[in-house]
Amino acid sequence: MSLGTAAEGDTKRLGTAAEGDTKRASIVIRGGTVMTLDDAGSVRRADVRTEGNRITAVAEAIEPGPADHVIDATGMVVLPGFVQTHIHLCQTLFRNLADDLALLEWLQQRVWPLEASHSRASLSASARLGVAELLLGGTTAIVDMGTVHHTEAVFEALEAGGMRAIAGKCMMDDPSCPDGLREATDDSIAESLQLAKKWNGAANGRIRYGFAPRFILSCTDALLAQVATLAAEGGFYVHTHSSENVDEIAIVGARSGGMRNVLALAAHGIRGERTVLAHCVHLDEAELAELVAAGTRVSHCPSSNLKLGSGIADVPGLLAAGAHVSIGADGAPCNNRLDMWTELRTAALIQKPRHGSTAMPAELVLRMATRSGAEAIGMGDSLGQVREGFIADLQVVALDELGTGPGGRLASRLVYAAERSQVRHVIVDGAILVEDGRLVRWDKQAIAADAQRELAGCLIRAGLTALSS
Repeated sequence: MSLGTAAEGDTKRLGTAAEGDTKRASIVIRGGTVMTLDDAGSVRRADVRTEGNRITAVAEAIEPGPADHVIDATGMVVLPGFVQTHIHLCQTLFRNLADDLALLEWLQQRVWPLEASHSRASLSASARLGVAELLLGGTTAIVDMGTVHHTEAVFEALEAGGMRAIAGKCMMDDPSCPDGLREATDDSIAESLQLAKKWNGAANGRIRYGFAPRFILSCTDALLAQVATLAAEGGFYVHTHSSENVDEIAIVGARSGGMRNVLALAAHGIRGERTVLAHCVHLDEAELAELVAAGTRVSHCPSSNLKLGSGIADVPGLLAAGAHVSIGADGAPCNNRLDMWTELRTAALIQKPRHGSTAMPAELVLRMATRSGAEAIGMGDSLGQVREGFIADLQVVALDELGTGPGGRLASRLVYAAERSQVRHVIVDGAILVEDGRLVRWDKQAIAADAQRELAGCLIRAGLTALSS
């Protein structure tokens, strides 16, 4: 199937889904156990009703009307969809092609050449592949960093796939950046503003724009300062990397007169509740104090940090100090999954050898993946709980299978035992996007075929065909 045919097929499929969504404007999820993620951590047997994009009732024995779509959740748990606060959809195509490397070598030898090889078609295939994987695993919202070129393809995939997102064009204007990705400062700003004008608030507010300077080493001081000003003036988010790797930190210090990453970003105005910093593995006391004082959001990426050998972020220390921490998978080449279930288990386990077996209990980690993620994207008052009046971003997960029971606390069963294959239904903005474990809007096989074909072209353009063997 050619890319054109696939896109044409998606249009037809999306049209059908849109008609189905209208018919399913009211949904009743019956017979499940509801994990509300409210302040009390309530867990109860209840039905859930949604109308339009809102949850309108969480109660016992809701009787569906003739126009309602009914989901049988017997033996299943109903909980908020996951919010992943650090993702690179542009990299999904490059899964398994950058293994066993440290961060800077990983970027220079593999990821940057591969990102520079993207055509609009290949970036579309990568984004669609990522969105499909995320939805099937129960993730309903992301904070995404695109690549430098063709970013509109990512927004189109988010819009068509139905996912909630803050996303933005990657910005790389430092003279040290590779030729295929280096851009002029004014051009980077202008293109970002153009994308923001078109996409911020798109899809009934489901998609928002966020500035995405890659990290300090790829951006000039002039660009970082302009981003901070424009974000403050327009109310945009800023999404970047910080304090991931000790070599990166040393180079930043040499460039900035000894200043460390978090403080260097803050000096440019990149700080506060609309700033999401991925990683924050290596922090000193002054950086921690700055994060807490500013309310800057931290996205913890445990599997990526382990795989790249970057280290283990002191999440219990961050939380104890009052920092805000949520979770993200990062990109497929450094994970190699976009699976929140893996991140939940890993985030809980890796802290226990250092902080003790009671550190990072399952309930806390599950909250980080839902409510904390919603708070990180400025939606804590309307997202991240199964609660009347909240937005209907939900997942229904089967827990009546071998391997997750028969007993135990529900949070423990989800965090330590469940897998993404147990996600049965996913609803975003009141629309069913995964039903009985299958994508509603897209054909999974077509997405996989497109990805395979487009990867071949990227490898040729990047001069990395040896990686395909």
